[in-house]
Amino acid sequence: MTLSSASAHPKKACCVPQAARASSRTPSVPVFQDRQLCHASGYEDMVLIGEGTHQIGADDSETHVADGEGPVRFVEVDAFWIDRYAVSNRQFAAFVAATGYVTEAEAEGWSFVFEGVATATAKKRRLRGSVPQTPWWLPVRGAQWRHPEGPGSHISARQDHPVVHVSWNDAAAYAVWAGKRLPTEAEWEIAARGRMQNFRYPWGNELRPDGGAQCNIWQGRFPDENTRQDGYVTTVPVTAFPPNGYGLYNMVGNTWEWCSDFWSPVWHQAENALTRCNPSGPPEGTDRVIRGGSHMCHHSYCNRYRNSARTHTTPDSSLGHIGFRCASSAVVDL
Repeated sequence: MTLSSASAHPKKACCVPQAARASSRTPSVPVFQDRQLCHASGYEDMVLIGEGTHQIGADDSETHVADGEGPVRFVEVDAFWIDRYAVSNRQFAAFVAATGYVTEAEAEGWSFVFEGVATATAKKRRLRGSVPQTPWWLPVRGAQWRHPEGPGSHISARQDHPVVHVSWNDAAAYAVWAGKRLPTEAEWEIAARGRMQNFRYPWGNELRPDGGAQCNIWQGRFPDENTRQDGYVTTVPVTAFPPNGYGLYNMVGNTWEWCSDFWSPVWHQAENALTRCNPSGPPEGTDRVIRGGSHMCHHSYCNRYRNSARTHTTPDSSLGHIGFRCASSAVVDL
């Protein structure tokens, strides 16, 4: 398969190329609706966020208007649980071992790897073609969740890092197996804000209060120089950096996270019950929402490591900087 046959398209001014696979397959999610295959993980390592009215959205100087970060609005949501951490390689490996699940990157034989970390073997196994506007993304044969920088790399020493190279379909399959679901975009942002309103980041308005790093984003000059000030080149452990006010880790930076919603830059702008009461996004679409930014985000070109920042890609896309965490709307005694 070549890159041209995969019809890769760049995200304008962002770090998320889209990859329409050469052949689409039926998502594996329905398989795991057999409860004998499901792993009911309960609420350990999850945080309960009570029902109520929450302010989301932003309209300050840092927002990307075309992304639909605004308007600032109030939404009502029912109580929900959300994972304290992004799903790790160890957790995803348990899912694969229990079910035999094959990710879309594995089935198609390739995924996107950042050129700056691609192994020598990965560069030799690069597919023909390039991604306009984001040439640092290489489509590499054999890149997948076990080999995040391509053949020659492995997750053996990164069991507590977030799993990457998982598509939306892969993430949804894991969530069903775990007895959970992907969070809605509104739930994700409410959780990211950590009990605070009108702040840019989960910890406040300053990116580096007192000079200390609060999240894993690009340090240096993108894409040529990474100073590695935090000691890592790509992802950090899911427990890294201080948690926010809800006790949630790495809600911004490290890896983008899939949400359940279809993408639209305008759907949520209307004032009605669908957009303000347990909003779950448009009823249909081609792309799915991702939130939170990643270790590749840099202020010079993609400052989407903020509470309100949002972007999107196709549900079959997989890259070395997209992961996920799960949520649950199970009834609980408050």
